Amino acid sequence: MAELTQVFKVPESIKKGSKFSFCPGCDHGVAVRLVAEVLDELGIRDNSILVASIGCSVTLYDFLEVDSLEAPHGRALAEATGIKRARPDKVVFTYQGDGDFASIGMAESLHCALRGENVTAICINNTTYGMTGGQLGPTTLLGQVTTTSPTGRNIDYYGYPVKIAEHIALCDGTAYSARVSLDSVPNIKKAKAAIKKAFENQLNGVGFSFVEILSTCPTNWKKTPQQAHARVREEMMPVYKLGVYKDITENN
Repeated sequence: MAELTQVFKVPESIKKGSKFSFCPGCDHGVAVRLVAEVLDELGIRDNSILVASIGCSVTLYDFLEVDSLEAPHGRALAEATGIKRARPDKVVFTYQGDGDFASIGMAESLHCALRGENVTAICINNTTYGMTGGQLGPTTLLGQVTTTSPTGRNIDYYGYPVKIAEHIALCDGTAYSARVSLDSVPNIKKAKAAIKKAFENQLNGVGFSFVEILSTCPTNWKKTPQQAHARVREEMMPVYKLGVYKDITENN
């Protein structure tokens, strides 16, 4: 019998015995795994501090084997700033939803980027408030029906959705701003590369690094996982275009 080679295993940075607490088909599980893989590959797990936000992301400390704190709603990057300034030797990162990052926390997020704080921020964009029932959020698409926009998001009443990666890229203190997706294997690989770049930037002390991840919310979208990924490609990507919006190390 040919010798078997293991090619896929649970990252060391994932807590042993962790139970999946996200909804079936949710992309949070993939995103968490990518973060864990990057922590392992860079050898920074034991020197990292996670700041988890309020929302679906709040359970992240149940999964990652790192020191972690929970921030009040929207205050993750304010908390991360304090931690990094007190312990500049630590790798400090946030894991937030689009509502936390770009609605109640927009001031904290924007000014952290403007100051060029040497931290890493990861934002999951699923165009809705997932944990609390699927309300309209800052990234909800025009025409999208939610529990608080039952006739769809319209410009006159709700305004336009926020294009987070583009806004963060405009901040002078931002070193890196990228938008990625988890809808396919090729895009998952690109997402991991962006996350790794964001952590490497912090290790190299180049400034604020941000990764926006387009993700599904099958439960609140009322779709199957397959239909949800199709929605990411067909409805979200034309509005939230994938790519690197700023990279100050590109030509260095």
